[in-house]
Amino acid sequence: MRITELSGSRHEIGETHGLAHARLIHRSIEVYDRLFLDFVGIRWKEARQEAGRFAAMINRGFPEILDEMAGIARGAGVDLDDILTLNCRSEISLTRASGGCSAFALQREGCQWLAQNWDWRTDQLHNVVVLKIAGEGSAPLVSIGEAGMVAKIGMNAHGIGVCLNAIRSRTCGEGLPIHVALRKILESPDMERAIGVATRDRVCSPAHFLIAGAQVGNEGGQATGLEVHPGEPGRLEAAGGVVTHTNHLYARAATCQVEDFPRPDSRPRLARLDALLGERLATDAEVDEAALFDILSDHHGAPLSICRHFNPAQPPEERMETLFSVVMNLTERRLVLRHGKPCETRDALVVTL
Repeated sequence: MRITELSGSRHEIGETHGLAHARLIHRSIEVYDRLFLDFVGIRWKEARQEAGRFAAMINRGFPEILDEMAGIARGAGVDLDDILTLNCRSEISLTRASGGCSAFALQREGCQWLAQNWDWRTDQLHNVVVLKIAGEGSAPLVSIGEAGMVAKIGMNAHGIGVCLNAIRSRTCGEGLPIHVALRKILESPDMERAIGVATRDRVCSPAHFLIAGAQVGNEGGQATGLEVHPGEPGRLEAAGGVVTHTNHLYARAATCQVEDFPRPDSRPRLARLDALLGERLATDAEVDEAALFDILSDHHGAPLSICRHFNPAQPPEERMETLFSVVMNLTERRLVLRHGKPCETRDALVVTL
């Protein structure tokens, strides 16, 4: 893995992204062509038509990002509709497909930590990119995500970070698409405006955003889980400095408005996360990057484990594996990435802001 540094205007950022990762963007389009057929029975042409309805929502809530998407398209030699479709892939596919992802926030000894495994289809493993973006008028940020997409998981120089958990649901309404909302969060200067992306702009389909910030006057930081959807999001506040989440809704404000259809592994992974973090806090064990990667490498209850491996019992089109793990020390503005399963490598890419 390498860091792709992007700077300048929106269009310049996008065009540099597209030029640097043209091959991976074309491969991502091939992956999602197959995925859309597997999950919702449509091909890329029909997916582009489906994505077109989200352009007006983006234009209302975050119009400048469309210029960046146009730049990505120009750099990669594809149509803007192709880049729009990649960035709306959750809205198109998660009516039937449920990704994985186990995420947690931990505030300990003056440090605000944020960490997660990203679980998805194995054929997207080598289309993961690390973008370090210094845009005009916003603080530098780093996003770990998929080539051609404007954002996914990451942090900014203000100490604001965000993680993502997929939610399978048939709900889709008005608001920003998930990955566009994530980018707007990563451009937020503080927790209030980061949370406002979900509470004011709204998100057009269900997901869980775990937002944390390292802010002066907050004993080292704070974290809030937001189960987003087109209505008022469900909120999960930190208990003992901890917030955990996998792939099902459990905040009352969300479950009373949205029906979700989680896979059987979601609740066991959440229970295991809670147990591991509770044990570490109860014994006053050291918290550092290595310790948090150990949690993300846990195989208890496999194949329904936090670190997810190939599972032949699942239908081929639904096999999800851990594709990367990330641990962020927001207080130090330091992000550490392990590409692939965290149990299989100690090699890491470190980004600081």
